[in-house]
Amino acid sequence: MQKFEYLKPLSEDEAISLLEKYGASAKALLGGTDLAVMIDDEMVTPKVVIDLKGISNLMRLELRGEYLYIGAGITFNELIASKIVKDHFPLLWETSRSVGSFGIRNRATLVGNICSAVPSADSAPALLVLNSSVEIRAKEGVREVPIDKFFVGPRKTVIQTGEIVTGIKIPLERGETGASYIKLGRYDGEDLAQVGVASYVNSDKVYRIAFGAVAPIPVRAYEAEEYLKGKDVDEDLIEEVKPIALKAISPISDMRASKEYRLYVSGVLLKRSLFASSRRLKKLGPAYGEHLV
Repeated sequence: MQKFEYLKPLSEDEAISLLEKYGASAKALLGGTDLAVMIDDEMVTPKVVIDLKGISNLMRLELRGEYLYIGAGITFNELIASKIVKDHFPLLWETSRSVGSFGIRNRATLVGNICSAVPSADSAPALLVLNSSVEIRAKEGVREVPIDKFFVGPRKTVIQTGEIVTGIKIPLERGETGASYIKLGRYDGEDLAQVGVASYVNSDKVYRIAFGAVAPIPVRAYEAEEYLKGKDVDEDLIEEVKPIALKAISPISDMRASKEYRLYVSGVLLKRSLFASSRRLKKLGPAYGEHLV
């Protein structure tokens, strides 16, 4: 069993000061569903664990004008229970239901999920197609980073020593939209994604597509989005756009799937996701949360 010092600051300023003081020897704790496992497996060996759950400002979940603000301490089950999230951000609600088990979702936070920066993070594709931004605070002030600039490599983000992520901002869509997130694991239940695909379309026929678990970082398929712009989804169009979208990914083989399988399944899930999003835009279903695999 590793030994480390446990600290629980009560303000953002205190947390930042502690992170600056201890530097690379410290790890920030939110839900701890990743960090606890990594410490137990000796993947990380922090000398200090700084628990951020005592900071009340990180526990805010609210509409602020034209965006939803999700504080760093908000868990996935709190997102699922939120009427604001379900009514105005159904893709985030659907995605949250795919994370781990009920018990994991009671602890795991949305911010913790992206800060872990694993390529298979379930929340990342949805946050990408929702054009989210990450709020990062340091002693010098606050900066916002678009989510597509946040990930820089497997388990690596733009967060610097002495910085904490305080929240996530998601723009509020005023018009009609349709979106979906589809995750394929090895079995039903608590498993990491072999492939994850999110898509989005609005009434102006603007599309967004993102993949997880099939590249070093979660990625947007910008070239495919541009190809789809202004068009209605049908079988022929999807077959045309599929090879364009798959150029954005670079799957590998690991214990969960081969790269060939991931490449094939990415195309299958892309098709299902685009059809679901397009039908949801037209209020034709399937309902958000319905199993699409």
